[in-house]
Amino acid sequence: MAKKTTAKKSTKSKTKATAKKTRASGSAKAVTTKTAASKKKTAVKKKKTAMSQREKIIQQIKNDLLAQRESLLKEAEETLSMLPGDLNFPDMGDQATAETDRNFMLRLRDRERMLLKKIEETIERIENNDYGICEECENEIGIKRLEARPVTALCIDCKTRQEEEERIAEGG
Repeated sequence: MAKKTTAKKSTKSKTKATAKKTRASGSAKAVTTKTAASKKKTAVKKKKTAMSQREKIIQQIKNDLLAQRESLLKEAEETLSMLPGDLNFPDMGDQATAETDRNFMLRLRDRERMLLKKIEETIERIENNDYGICEECENEIGIKRLEARPVTALCIDCKTRQEEEERIAEGG
């Protein structure tokens, strides 16, 4: 009888030991799973942070463009109010100088009008969440390029290709 009791005790001990090991390995798996989940959450956070950083920069670009638009509109209004209606001067040299100055000013305002149109289109793309995507290849435009040239619609590769094609067309 003593042998049976000892055998039962050793079997119970082995069962308890196995149960402890199983619990320990289960908790180790749980720790491993928690660690993997934690790493995944950290990666997602980093992605969200990166995206939010890009979004912050795009929002700043939008604010800069809005300020630039207001400035251009104000300057255009001032120019129109300052342009003389009649350029009749007794001296031909004075009249030529005044006409040259007027034409120069109007050319500048025309360039600003074209820039204003690009600014309006860019603000619209930002609001439609299309900003920062190349219109040609549909890849994401680098943030450095957007900061340097906010009204751009092409990535650097597509813009370089476009300029090369223009240069060939002009030379050919």
